[in-house]
Amino acid sequence: MKTHTGPAMPRRPHGIHFLALFLLLLPFCVAPGSGQDRPQTTIRAEVALVNVVFSAADRNNRPYPGLRAEDFVLFEDGQRQTIEYFSEMGKAGDVPLTIALLIDTSGSVKDKLEDEKRTAAEFFRSILRPDKDLALIMQFDAEVNLVQDLTSSPDRLIDALDSLEAGNSTALYDAVYLAVEEELRHEAGRKVIVAITDGEDTSSKLPKEEAIEAAQKNDVIIYGIGVRGEMGANFGVLKKFAEETGGNFFSPRANREEIRDAFRAIGGELKGHYSLAYRSTNAKRDGAFRAIDLRAKVKGVRIRTRSGYYAPKR
Repeated sequence: MKTHTGPAMPRRPHGIHFLALFLLLLPFCVAPGSGQDRPQTTIRAEVALVNVVFSAADRNNRPYPGLRAEDFVLFEDGQRQTIEYFSEMGKAGDVPLTIALLIDTSGSVKDKLEDEKRTAAEFFRSILRPDKDLALIMQFDAEVNLVQDLTSSPDRLIDALDSLEAGNSTALYDAVYLAVEEELRHEAGRKVIVAITDGEDTSSKLPKEEAIEAAQKNDVIIYGIGVRGEMGANFGVLKKFAEETGGNFFSPRANREEIRDAFRAIGGELKGHYSLAYRSTNAKRDGAFRAIDLRAKVKGVRIRTRSGYYAPKR
C-alpha cells in the first residue's frame, strides 16, 4: 500500500495529451459528412487536435443517445471552431475506461463508510469490462493511501474496500492531485475520478486550484458524491471540481440507497459519453488556458464538458 504524506513531484513535466485519446478513438471517430465505410485519413502525430469528452442529457438528466456532430456548435475563447471528428463513445466499445475511486476515510464521515463500501462494490461490478477497463482505490484522511493499484478485477477492488478504516483529518485536494499525477496521467482512453467526501479539506498541502489544473491538463473528468459528515460539509468544492472538468456532482441523503443511486447515475453517464476533436484556430503555443463552449442545437439537450484546456507550450 502506497502512503503519501504530501504531493509527490511529477515524474516528468506536465504534458498536453491532445492526441492520446483521439488517436485511440480514430477507428471509431467519423468525420462529419463522411460515410462509415470510407477509409480513415492518416493523421500525423504533430497535428495538435484538441479532444473533448462530454455527456449529453435530456431535461430529466437521462443520457441522450444518437447525437451527431452537426447537432453541436463549438467555440474556443469565443471563436467558432470546426468539429473534425466525432464519436458516440457508448457505441465505441473498445475505448478503455480508467477509474480512480477516492474515498474520504476521515473521522467526520466514518458513520457513512460501510454504505460507501457496499455501493462502491456494486458500482465496480456493473461498470468494469473484463480485460478492458481498470480501476484503483485511494483513501484519504490525514494522508493519501493507494489501497489498490490499477486492476481490472472487481474482486481485488472489493477486498481493498473491505480493508478501509476511518482515520482523522481530510486531504481531498492532495488526493485528487496525486490520483491524476501518479496514476492517471499516462493512461489512454477515458480517465475518471469519483470522489466520495463531505468536501471539508482540512490538511492538504496543495490548494484546490492546483488539483483542478492537474485534472484539466491531463483530461481527467471528476465526479463528486457528497456525503454530509458530523462536522458539516463543503459541497461547493466538489461542484467546482465537477464543473471545471466536465463531470457531475451528486449530494445523496445519508442512506445507502441514495449513495447507490448516485453511483448508478455516474455509471449511466460513463456509458453515454461522446467525444469530438477539433484543430484550434489559435496556433499559439503559449501554454495559456483556453475556454471551451460547446452548445447543443437540439432543444432540451444539456451538455457537461470541461471548461477548457491548456495550450501546448514550446
